[in-house]
Amino acid sequence: MLSVLGILFAVAPAVVWTAIARTRPVGFVIGGTLLAGAGLLISVQQGWIHAPRPDAHLVFTVTAPVLIACGAGLERRHENSRTSEWIARRNGAIGFLGMQFALTLVAGLFYALLISDGSEAPPSKALPSLPPGISMISEGTSCGSGGCWRVAKVTSRDGLSRPEIIRELGLQQERCRSNGWLLDQRDLCVGARDNGENVTIYAGLSY
Repeated sequence: MLSVLGILFAVAPAVVWTAIARTRPVGFVIGGTLLAGAGLLISVQQGWIHAPRPDAHLVFTVTAPVLIACGAGLERRHENSRTSEWIARRNGAIGFLGMQFALTLVAGLFYALLISDGSEAPPSKALPSLPPGISMISEGTSCGSGGCWRVAKVTSRDGLSRPEIIRELGLQQERCRSNGWLLDQRDLCVGARDNGENVTIYAGLSY
């Protein structure tokens, strides 16, 4: 159900533009751009593209009305087509896009508050990719007073020692980067440690 709502959310601006576009050249360019943006957003929603979902929704919700406004500006020379019916559709489009932006902002702020307790573990994609010769034994999540982590135990099929495995992974030191763009201000940190039997790699989110 949430997946269907996400897809409808993504294609809604393109539908709105279809209702108010007045020329084919500008209509196709703006409509095609909106559909391309919708495709990228759906890819983020489905996990095909790794990006912070709340930030992606917010960027899309801000960008889509700007594109529609640019398209309407380019079509301004067709003033004779501004019938009362078209004006009603335009006003409805403005109201719809404004409501969509408000809902996205509220949902994004709610998400930012929700993730502040540190109870969310990163997805499996946050773990580093394994080079040839190193295989995963198990994967799961672990939570403590500092938050939750995605953890995996790995071993070498080529007889590498545990320090050599860590060196092969390039994780002699923990690496951190920003996890989001706007709403999500956490850092995603990835590292590895020698647990005495094999190597544990982990990914965690923290402020």
